[in-house]
Amino acid sequence: MIPFYALVAAFVLFKALGLVGVSYFEGWHTPLQGAVAVMLLLAASAHWGSRRPDLVRMVPKAFPKPDWIVTATGLLEIAGAIGILISATSRPASICLVLLFLAMFPANVRAARTALTIGGRPVPRLLPRTLIQLVFIAAVFWAGS
Repeated sequence: MIPFYALVAAFVLFKALGLVGVSYFEGWHTPLQGAVAVMLLLAASAHWGSRRPDLVRMVPKAFPKPDWIVTATGLLEIAGAIGILISATSRPASICLVLLFLAMFPANVRAARTALTIGGRPVPRLLPRTLIQLVFIAAVFWAGS
């Protein structure tokens, strides 16, 4: 849930900056790109911090080397955060991020169905988690357009 809150709060902040005259943040596209980058960097930070073991437990048992998968997805989130901010790479980055979110969804399903925790907090149930994932997918898709 924290990445979702970060996405919303960052978008509101960047949009407000645009409304008070910071020309870089005028419109909706640049604030959305910035908010997506903030959300991705926050989510990626969990891949190496105290929440890493929780993320490793989320990886479905059918996948080998869950610790490697967590590292790789964190690096891909960082790359996506950078790519979404560069106009020449924004569109390809958004497509890759949508694919990444779809690929990571089985871990979200596993976490919801087995009532795992992240940082000691229970993960959202499957329906809210699915809706949040759809918001993330929509945000990265629109940020890349």
